[in-house]
Amino acid sequence: MLRIHKLQEVIGKHVYTSDGDYLGQVDEVNLSDNKIAGWKIRVGGGFMSVLGGAKGVIIPHQFVKAIGDVFIVNRASLPSREEAGIDVDVSNHASEDMIGMNKA
Repeated sequence: MLRIHKLQEVIGKHVYTSDGDYLGQVDEVNLSDNKIAGWKIRVGGGFMSVLGGAKGVIIPHQFVKAIGDVFIVNRASLPSREEAGIDVDVSNHASEDMIGMNKA
């Protein structure tokens, strides 16, 4: 079980997949019966394309692997690049301008 002292400390943390790909930032927490049900992640980098242009995604709490300096979520909770039919490099979120450009 993951333990957090204050939920507000988690908002804004960077989120990575278990494969090391940058997903985005924690935007909100969803509570149900005073328990964490899921996390709203503001998507950044190449995952916007993979998720059909969605600006955010809800990750159920059971797919969160670790919470520390960064958030790590199970990659299996997201559609794969192959499933979406898109060839995108999501490993470098700093160069978002280049995403979507075809390689020569």
